[in-house]
Amino acid sequence: QVQVVESGGGLVQPGGSLRLSCAASGRAFRRYAMGWDRQAPGNQRELVASITSKGRTNYTDSVKGRFTISRDNAKNTVYLQMNDLKPEDTTVYYCNAHYVKADYWGQGTQVTVSS
Repeated sequence: QVQVVESGGGLVQPGGSLRLSCAASGRAFRRYAMGWDRQAPGNQRELVASITSKGRTNYTDSVKGRFTISRDNAKNTVYLQMNDLKPEDTTVYYCNAHYVKADYWGQGTQVTVSS
């Protein structure tokens, strides 16, 4: 069982930045594919960004050029740097770890973009 814990959410003004962190347990962390999803009320869950075990990244179109996903295998942590935040980025962000055909989710962290 992989434990996933997110942190770093909060309230920020439009145009501001936040960095989300996600710590995942397990010695095999370097083999996990990791991702960040978000789900606004009434909407389907959306994959925001992902990073493979080899460091290949992928982003949904609405965040390209603004968000950056990265990982630190020594710390069992993945990050989501979010710049130029917009009100439509407001929602709960969930971290996902994928390993051996199983997915593990954290409890989520709230991001609110408002003036």
